[in-house]
Amino acid sequence: MKVQNNKAWFLVLPVFLLVAFSAIVPMMTVVNYSLQDIFDQSSRYFVGADWYRQVLADQRLHDSLLRQFIYSACVLLIEIPLGIGIALCMPTKGKMASLVLIVLAIPLLIPWNVVGTIWQIFGRADIGLMGYTLNKLGISYNYAANTGDAWATVLIMDVWHWTSLVALLCYSGLRAIPDVYYQAARIDRASAWAVFRHIQLPKLKSVLLIAVMLRFMDSFMIYTEPFVLTGGGPGNATTFLSQTLTQMAIGQFDLGPAAAFSLVYFLIILLVSWVFYTAMTHNDKNR
Repeated sequence: MKVQNNKAWFLVLPVFLLVAFSAIVPMMTVVNYSLQDIFDQSSRYFVGADWYRQVLADQRLHDSLLRQFIYSACVLLIEIPLGIGIALCMPTKGKMASLVLIVLAIPLLIPWNVVGTIWQIFGRADIGLMGYTLNKLGISYNYAANTGDAWATVLIMDVWHWTSLVALLCYSGLRAIPDVYYQAARIDRASAWAVFRHIQLPKLKSVLLIAVMLRFMDSFMIYTEPFVLTGGGPGNATTFLSQTLTQMAIGQFDLGPAAAFSLVYFLIILLVSWVFYTAMTHNDKNR
């Protein structure tokens, strides 16, 4: 009987403890702030769940949460099918395949604040290529003043930035499908749609769940790009949960409500991530 050697875990243990410490200490600080009314370092009063009740009744949270879910749903509905389509069209061999992979990876390497700045300039009607062209064509476009234009620009910016991630994940999943499946499909003279529906899509299920989970988590926590592009405007049209939390914590310095808000935010993301994880593990058991 082969005995497993678990000594390698001792090499990982210091990193695990460091990561756990760096995560637990800030979390406990936030929990502490969410239960107290803090005036200064020497004046703190225990308020229990008062901040949670206040935050859950706050209309700003409801409005930001609704905008956040709509935004994340739009991102997933656009980027997942688009990423699958790009992956299916990508070459599989030769120098062209390497070139396409490099080009797709470029948007992922650009920092978030730079992405917002690029699209802020790109969409301007006076000097931006997209804004100037649209207005010359007779299309009234102004992301700084029109809610629809602001939403469309933020969505297009996110699609440009992150669809490559979905495409690369799907591409790796497609390359992992054994060739015998395609050989059987050719023998049966299956159409391209039949191959996609009965071979490629079922084999991509686990990869797609990972892509959906990653894109949901990232889009649900988005802050930098819309903040740089629109500042949350016009009005509060593109003010998402992260920006509302920042305004509460830094702009108003309401540390107690902001801490309660951040924990509610964290629990929402944790709950949705657990749903995705459960779906992934259930899918693996049924394979």
